[in-house]
Amino acid sequence: MNVPWKPIKETSRVGADAAVHDDMLAAIGGLSPEQACAKLRSAPEGLSEAEAADRLREIGPNLVARERKATIGEELWSRARNPLNALLLTLAIVSYFLGDVRAALVIATMVVLAISTAFFQEHRSNEAAARLRAMVHTTASVRRGRSQSDDPFAEVPIDCLVPGDVVRLSAGDMIPADLRLLEAKDLFVNQSALTGESMPAEKHAQASLAPCEDSLDLPNLCFMGANVVSGYGTGVIVRTGAKTFFGHLAHEIVGQRVQTAFDRGVNRFTWLMIRFIIVMVPAVFLINGLTKHDWLEALLFAVAVAVGLTPEMLPMIVTVNLAKGAIAMSRKKVIVKRLNAIQNFGAMDVLCTDKTGTLTQDRIILKRHIDVEGNDSEKVLQYAFLNSHFQSGLRNLLDKAVLAHAELDQALRIDGGYAKVDEIPFDFIRRRLSVVVTREDGKHLLICKGAVEEIFAVCSSYCLDGKMGQLDPTHFERARDETIALNSDGFRVVAVAFKEIDPAKTAYSVEDERELTLLGYIAFLDPPKESAREAIAALSLKGVQVKVLTGDNEVITRKICHEVQLEPGEILLGSRIAQLDDSELAEAAGRTTVFAKLTPDQKERVVRALHARGHVVGFLGDGINDSPALRAADVGISVDTAVDIAKESADIILLEKSLLVLQEGVIEGRKVFANITKYIKMGASSNFGNMFSVLGASLFLPFLPMAPIQVLTNNLLYDFSQTAIPTDNVDEEYLASPRKWDIGNIFKFMVFIGPISSIFDYATYAMMLFVFDSWTNPALFQTGWFVESLLTQTLIIHIIRTAKIPFIESHASPAQIATTVIICTIGMTLPFTWAGSALGFVPLPWQYWPLVAAMMVTYALLTHLVKVWFTRRWGL
Repeated sequence: MNVPWKPIKETSRVGADAAVHDDMLAAIGGLSPEQACAKLRSAPEGLSEAEAADRLREIGPNLVARERKATIGEELWSRARNPLNALLLTLAIVSYFLGDVRAALVIATMVVLAISTAFFQEHRSNEAAARLRAMVHTTASVRRGRSQSDDPFAEVPIDCLVPGDVVRLSAGDMIPADLRLLEAKDLFVNQSALTGESMPAEKHAQASLAPCEDSLDLPNLCFMGANVVSGYGTGVIVRTGAKTFFGHLAHEIVGQRVQTAFDRGVNRFTWLMIRFIIVMVPAVFLINGLTKHDWLEALLFAVAVAVGLTPEMLPMIVTVNLAKGAIAMSRKKVIVKRLNAIQNFGAMDVLCTDKTGTLTQDRIILKRHIDVEGNDSEKVLQYAFLNSHFQSGLRNLLDKAVLAHAELDQALRIDGGYAKVDEIPFDFIRRRLSVVVTREDGKHLLICKGAVEEIFAVCSSYCLDGKMGQLDPTHFERARDETIALNSDGFRVVAVAFKEIDPAKTAYSVEDERELTLLGYIAFLDPPKESAREAIAALSLKGVQVKVLTGDNEVITRKICHEVQLEPGEILLGSRIAQLDDSELAEAAGRTTVFAKLTPDQKERVVRALHARGHVVGFLGDGINDSPALRAADVGISVDTAVDIAKESADIILLEKSLLVLQEGVIEGRKVFANITKYIKMGASSNFGNMFSVLGASLFLPFLPMAPIQVLTNNLLYDFSQTAIPTDNVDEEYLASPRKWDIGNIFKFMVFIGPISSIFDYATYAMMLFVFDSWTNPALFQTGWFVESLLTQTLIIHIIRTAKIPFIESHASPAQIATTVIICTIGMTLPFTWAGSALGFVPLPWQYWPLVAAMMVTYALLTHLVKVWFTRRWGL
């Protein structure tokens, strides 16, 4: 195909009810498959490689806005865009127009410090994640100018797809672009991300001539952002990237992520501080204006107090902590798709996981193929091989284990002796899959394999040594005992059945899966992981309970759990869950460790039930049946070998499927939470205390307690000392249990710890006024309070950062100690320098230093004692 590519003109209308009508899509839907290909300058055999390359150059990669790498400018803007920075910049502008250029520069420097530090760390995190993400390839099966004789499809990266490409769809695939179906067999697609409709929609390839108000309802079109639930098909791509319907909605969809308790808590704290400012600043302005009669100076001081009360480093502390955690996880080959997932790791107290590949090695081996009496049977293996070979859906590990017997390909003369007629795809309700093939004698042979109970339900006879017999209850009992025996030895058992059908029939459906003949069973072994036992024990020590949610039966699940020393207790089955309402399930989920024979919807229900009991839930899964639960969990975790929909639904992708990595993620999450909480508690208590100190000083002093530029300098130096908090060490005891956001605890901490700083501020006032007689020497008073305030604020972080005795039982990080020493040194020497003179400071008398040292020791001791009492009562 060398016809020049010309994009089709697009016209669309969005109604008030959010229904989308697209004239171009409606026109494509009304054409036959052949006409649709011609309209798109393509053909059923697809584009040539050269034509695809030309279109890719012209149209660009198949990426929506949210997948595009942000530019440096966009990253900087994302860090600058928050209410605290807006408030500070407003105050800087006010200071500038009031004539205080130095104050404006100091405020602007604070903003630049916060934004640049956060940007640097997040940029490093994004780069590390991008390097790892390059190792995870999401592809689509594409037919490009290949002959129909050999396999016409090849795997192509999704971002290289172009309009006119012909793609193959099967269960578990994400729809890679907006496309028109050319073929479809029992194809059901989940479009909930686009329409909000939870039930899968059935799709077909026939022309749709009926009028349709909403293009998303066209039965022969599939849209990017949807995923295949069951069945298979092929389609020709109509639109890619930002021109898809999903691309138009990308920004809106991304913005719909529900805020976590952590997000809400940080926002509540931010607005709490802003409310403090709204109350404090007018009060400070009025008091100083009325008592000192210099309204301009009072206004500048009020602006400086507003800056001092603003927790301007909070966005930086949060971002840098999260980014630092993401970088640490990237070294473990873990891709963090959403930074807040790191914090949710720390809060997680329940980890739900599938059994296969997590507790087991994910290295399935076909060990036995037996008839209905338990004897080895080559025919059972042959029929299982035919089923796995001809099925076109997602080939799971069981299929791959069967197909590993490549010698059967020649023995059965697959290419010459058999030809595929039709297929009845797998779904999680029937839990079986059938293919129909034609034999050399012309007869059709339906071969069905699936879960033992579901195969039994559609069988009426058995075949043993070539002889047929009617199944009766004794056969079912014997088969059940044989299956239980195999399950008890750790084998996964799949039943195989067949039926000969008259060749006149050309189309098959689920209705044909009846009156089958049971042939036998195939048994697979998936040994437990050696690391699973250690990982479960480690997670338990960290307060994380592991729960197993599996589609397997209870016998084999119990066997694997015992081998990894996870006590299963009473196993809750899917059939029982179906009978429970949400409240009953929540109660049962709390006391149950293992859930077996679950459907995808039941896995999601269990996760939501655990949420209802107040748990923070993580879910580890890699299959089609795991995607609903991955979305419902606080932390969705998948692996790079997972199906597309699982990777898309996850917050975190592991390049190695290991519970040990998750245990390390839990620790990183708790470190992140601890260091963010340190800053918040420090900021909240400090600001609460400063509120009393500033109001009192404004009432009784005949001059300002500190000049506006001095307040701002104090705040700038203090901010610098806090930049090392993300590097700080965290006590092992703090990491031992899950950590959740508790605004009530922070408020109580603020109320009990904050006033202590005010006590010592007033003690400093008294010292400066009555010991050093600074009633008539404002510069001396301001210098004394500046130094005391800076030293106490900078040192007190070492008291608040740990529940232990600081410097003795718990040590801060070298970076935290270094910034403390640097800022304290600057604070003590500044009054003796030319810079200090420019800021209005004067040298302090030598008698000041032993007095302020004694005050600091007393302050630290009192704060520590109150902290110990507080921790014993409410926890730190």
